[in-house]
Amino acid sequence: MKSDRTAPPTWLMGISNSSFGLYGGLAFFAIPQMLAAHHVSEARIAGITAAALSPNFWAVVFGPMLDVRFSRRWYATLFAALESLLAVIAVLNLGHLVVLEIALVTGSAAAILSTTALGGWLSTVNRKEDENKLSAWFNFASIGPMGLSMVVGGELLRNLPSWLAAGLLGAMVFLPATIFLFIPAPGPDRRLAGESFGQFSREILLLLRRREVLVTLLLFLTPCGSFALTNMLGGLGSDFSASPRMVSLAGGVGAVVPGVLGCLLFPLLAKRMPLRLLYLANGTLGGLFTLSLLALPHAPWTFALALLGQFLFQAISYTGTVALSFEAIGQNNPLAATTFTFLIAATNVPVAYMLYLDGRAYSFGGVRGSFAADALISIVVCVLIGWFLSRLPGEAFGAGLPAVDRLQALPQDE
Repeated sequence: MKSDRTAPPTWLMGISNSSFGLYGGLAFFAIPQMLAAHHVSEARIAGITAAALSPNFWAVVFGPMLDVRFSRRWYATLFAALESLLAVIAVLNLGHLVVLEIALVTGSAAAILSTTALGGWLSTVNRKEDENKLSAWFNFASIGPMGLSMVVGGELLRNLPSWLAAGLLGAMVFLPATIFLFIPAPGPDRRLAGESFGQFSREILLLLRRREVLVTLLLFLTPCGSFALTNMLGGLGSDFSASPRMVSLAGGVGAVVPGVLGCLLFPLLAKRMPLRLLYLANGTLGGLFTLSLLALPHAPWTFALALLGQFLFQAISYTGTVALSFEAIGQNNPLAATTFTFLIAATNVPVAYMLYLDGRAYSFGGVRGSFAADALISIVVCVLIGWFLSRLPGEAFGAGLPAVDRLQALPQDE
């Protein structure tokens, strides 16, 4: 149920998700870069990064607790504080890899639970007609601030004592959570968590009986919009003769500028084609862009171009996944955070297996092998799914129409 308190502007609610992006830039770009500078092997860095990404799958099992006992604002704030504390612990233990890995894994889980609690919360207080706009700002807050922490994190870690860098970075990660104070928070559901888990299971079964949900999950579970190369490029700077500082700056600019552009473009593109068709078209064009990089020399400017392009297509793709998730949740959903957690978890599955496949391709063919494998797999899958949807009876792409239009077209009993 919505609060009587007036909600702040959509953009302000969206950028309250910035803690997630700030933590991601630190955990998946700045810290791996520092480990490489300390001569930690690529295999060990990849293992730590993969472990830190693992909560994207298993954190979903904790989703039901975000809808009971306490308000979603309480959960979002608690886990934002926890992720900032664990970021501090990770930075202070760059030389103790076991402690570092534990801190990154638990910090990633806290970041995911904070952002999913926030997503479920915002879906209940935002106006239905502003869903696509909120999706754009929500996604920008995970990409733009990520670029900021790539640059700032790298500079602080290289130039300040570890204790001071850790404290500043931890405070930076938590700062956006102060916006939570200005967003109305509907009262918590006082059910027991066990009841919520049971209802969650029943709701998931009901969701899986709907064709449009199955199609959306098909899109989310396949590599059409994963753009997993963004998780590898931070460690590939030396392949392009790029200095550590250049890698940090290119990563920061490469995330912020395309992130802003992609999030601004998304609402405009979504008005002109169904969301699912847009999702597939973006995945195909992104794959073609990646293939075009094979013709370019291994120079620093090529590295910068690769980052810019990958983050642009990823920004459009990820904004689409949030929009489709908000659309599936609807308004006044008592399990909004739970459903949001489930759907977003699905989008992270292809990130992991494509990261593994890209890494295997790198071991056989270097950068060119990774780029070729990532691009060709994405293009082929996008084309096959597009063909499959076109063969389904009815308007297979119609479920991706803007939510307000789709709701008006549904029968009243739905």
